[in-house]
Amino acid sequence: MKIEDILNLTEGVLTNTPQVQAIESATVYQSKVEHGDLFFSSNQEEIDQAIENGAYAIIYDDNNIIKNDDEIAWIKVSDIQLAAFKLIRYVILKKEAQFFLISEHELTFLKMILTHKTNINFIPNDWRKAFEQILNTDGTLYVGTDKELMKLIKPDVKKLERDVDGYVVFDTLFKTTFKVNGFVYQEKDLIPFHLEYLLRVIHFCDANSLPYDIERLRYTKHFTPVFIDGELNTARSNQSDKVAIFTDNIPDIVEAREYIKRSNNWVKGIVLTPPKTKVPGIDRPHWFENEEEVREILKNTLFNYAFILNADKSILNTIKEEYSLF
Repeated sequence: MKIEDILNLTEGVLTNTPQVQAIESATVYQSKVEHGDLFFSSNQEEIDQAIENGAYAIIYDDNNIIKNDDEIAWIKVSDIQLAAFKLIRYVILKKEAQFFLISEHELTFLKMILTHKTNINFIPNDWRKAFEQILNTDGTLYVGTDKELMKLIKPDVKKLERDVDGYVVFDTLFKTTFKVNGFVYQEKDLIPFHLEYLLRVIHFCDANSLPYDIERLRYTKHFTPVFIDGELNTARSNQSDKVAIFTDNIPDIVEAREYIKRSNNWVKGIVLTPPKTKVPGIDRPHWFENEEEVREILKNTLFNYAFILNADKSILNTIKEEYSLF
């Protein structure tokens, strides 16, 4: 690519009169720089190393950078990250690649049910890793969860849609029987209000000819129930009226509490969170500083279900369970 084209794509300013006229490739890691490459950085040490490795052009956004080589091209931009993705947008057009912004829940279900992942690329949330992945892969289908990053890559990035025939047949809080595409799946490890995420993922897979298997469904890191006794030992569902639910997000707690209120007014629930966490509908949850405090709260508080935000279920001696309560 010619230096002139790089200037046009990145809206950069050439700050010297270089001898080089074109570059071979581009990177954001100095260790990957090869002879003739363009390098993005505003770190002096990284830039010096990239030049030693053979960089032909440097894109930077810091006026304090010392230009130690007058023969290469020095291109000043207002924002190095934005400039990098302006270049990536050009690459995307040539590839005719598709990009989708998905939620963390959708990503979890997508990775769970896919039987082969060779035809899809999962974009990391680190912009440098994302840059390298898009530039150096031949893929044409990409998904990512970081909204700001995905809009940098493609301002009109798509979201998943639901265009598949699916609905709940029967559910409890911890098991869901549902029908999708004419097939009924009995008592799957699926929270009923997570079905919408799954249906969008199924439609995405169908639309993009991605192979998947719904039988692979399991509880996710977003919502993992474990039945316990008074000493926090794991127990079978028919032997306990207590369940600890480990979750990594507040919306699922709110949804589950509403579900339980609608179906079981007699149960008592508690919510455990790190300090100063606000949960809609609760004046003050049980705050904890560490996992030992979680254990103390569970041992000394009356409850049927306990939602525990951002703690690991390893605090319990977990075994494989069957869930049917509620």
